Amino acid sequence: MVIPLQPKISKHVNDIIQKYASGLFRNATLEVYGIKAAPIKELVNPELPTIEVSGGAADMVFLLEDDTYLHLAFVTGHNSKKAMLKCVGYDVRLYERDERLIHTVIIYTADVKEKPNTLNIGTLTYDPNVLLMANYNGNDTFTELENKIKSGQELSDADILRFVLLPLMNHTMPRFELASNTIELAKTIPDSSKRNACTAAAFAFASKHLNEADREKLMGVIEMTDIMTEIGVMIAMDELKAVAKSMLRDRVTIDFVVRHTGLDESTVREIQEELNNEG
Repeated sequence: MVIPLQPKISKHVNDIIQKYASGLFRNATLEVYGIKAAPIKELVNPELPTIEVSGGAADMVFLLEDDTYLHLAFVTGHNSKKAMLKCVGYDVRLYERDERLIHTVIIYTADVKEKPNTLNIGTLTYDPNVLLMANYNGNDTFTELENKIKSGQELSDADILRFVLLPLMNHTMPRFELASNTIELAKTIPDSSKRNACTAAAFAFASKHLNEADREKLMGVIEMTDIMTEIGVMIAMDELKAVAKSMLRDRVTIDFVVRHTGLDESTVREIQEELNNEG
C-alpha cells in the first residue's frame, strides 16, 4: 500500500512553523510596514487552530507585551469577503474565550492588487489592518537578502520577517523558481533556528501557490534538511500511533502496546482516552 505522504508533510510543516514561530517573531515588528503594536511576548497556542496553512489562510496569534493579542492572517485568495468572514469569526471566538483585545492584520499575497473593502454586516463593522504584498518588490528583497547572507552579515529581525514574507511578494520569477531559490537561500543561513524557521515558512507559504507537481519538486529542495528530518520523525510517530490505536481497539493491554510499539505509556494512555471519548 502506498502511504499518501503529501498531506502529512503539509500538516507537519505547519507543526514545524509553530515550533519556530515564537522565536522567529519574538523581536520582529510590523512597524516597517506601517503597523504599530506592542512587542511580541509569545506565540499563543489556544484550542483554536493557531496555524492553518491547509485552508484559505494561515493564522498566527501572538500575545503582546501589553496583554493584547496580535492575529496575523496570511490570505492567499481573491475572495476578500470570505477571508474577512473567516477572520472575524476567529477573532470573535478568541475574544469569547480569553476576553483580550485583538489587533488583526490580514496579509494578502501579491495576486491581490487593491485593498479589500471593510466588512460591514449592519451593526458589526470589521476593519482590520491590511498589508498588500503586491506593493513589495520580491526581486529586490531577494537580492538584498542574498547579498547580506553571502557577505556574512547577520540577518536582523526585520530581515527575517522579510524572508518569511518573500514568497508572498510581487516578483517576476516564476513561482516555483522563487520558492526554490528562497529555500536554497534559507539553507545557507548560519543560525540554525533562523535557517529552519525560514525554510519551513518559505515552503509552507510558497506551496500554497504551486500545483501538485511543483510541490513534489519543492520537496526535493528541502530534502536532507533538518526540517525534512523532523517531518520524517513526526510521520513515523503518526504511523506508530495508528498501530497503537488499532491494537487498543482489539482490546490488548496498554503494557502490551508499549512493549510492541516503543511508545511511552503516557502517549498510549492518551490514545486510549481518545478511543474512549469516541464512544
